[in-house]
Amino acid sequence: MSKSFSRRGVLGSLGGIVGGLLSLPVARHVKAAVQRVFASAGAPEGYDATKHWWLMVIDIDRCIGCGLCAEACKNENHVPKVPTYFRTWIERYIIKKPRPGTTETRGETLVDSPNGGIDGFPPSLVPREEILKSFFVPKLCNLCHQSPCTQACPVGATFDAPDGAVLIDPNYCIGCGFCIQACPYGCRYFNPETKTADKCSLCYHRITRGLKPACVEICPTGARIFGDLKNPVPDDPILRFVRDKKVQTLKPHLGTEPRVLYAGMDKEVR
Repeated sequence: MSKSFSRRGVLGSLGGIVGGLLSLPVARHVKAAVQRVFASAGAPEGYDATKHWWLMVIDIDRCIGCGLCAEACKNENHVPKVPTYFRTWIERYIIKKPRPGTTETRGETLVDSPNGGIDGFPPSLVPREEILKSFFVPKLCNLCHQSPCTQACPVGATFDAPDGAVLIDPNYCIGCGFCIQACPYGCRYFNPETKTADKCSLCYHRITRGLKPACVEICPTGARIFGDLKNPVPDDPILRFVRDKKVQTLKPHLGTEPRVLYAGMDKEVR
């Protein structure tokens, strides 16, 4: 189940996080780890991770399930074309009407994601008259503030960057799979080509150059919004989104404190 937050509370929390980061010294080993990722991800040498704080928000009501984001992600990040590997994907939720004669307010929930949504979704086998509600939910790394994956990694290959990204250093990853098992959101996979763990990196090679992640760039409806809380723009879309929408996170009971926020999320989303 998801958890909702008050607008004032979320804005206050985000502001507090950013303010805290501005005053905290960054450990030398974290800086070194970020620089190692730069070497493999092609990020510019002048990028200072301490001067940014990236955030992704998703408006479920705007997602049409076209799959362009998942396809763009695969192409941009060289994700294996096999249908089982994704850095981001789309799930379709179909909630059936309650059975006649019961006191239930909704019926069975069906979830599917054929090829991660890349080829779109076929017509539902559930007759339209039996459907109470249907919608699409984009999924990706939740950028957990208390990330189980970083705690599970025995060699420190997975780490929290000072800019809010959760990254994997492929030069240090030994492919043990502990982080994959630890992720409660199913966002990680073992890359058969690199023999290392892999996941969404927010297109780190793009955002460190002032570009948007591929999934955000390609979305035709603006369902994905991405921004830098330390460097807001006039009428910043991230801050406006949090202010105007009822935002939620996935599986808040786990205490992972995700930094990916959703709006319009039904309680059945998991």
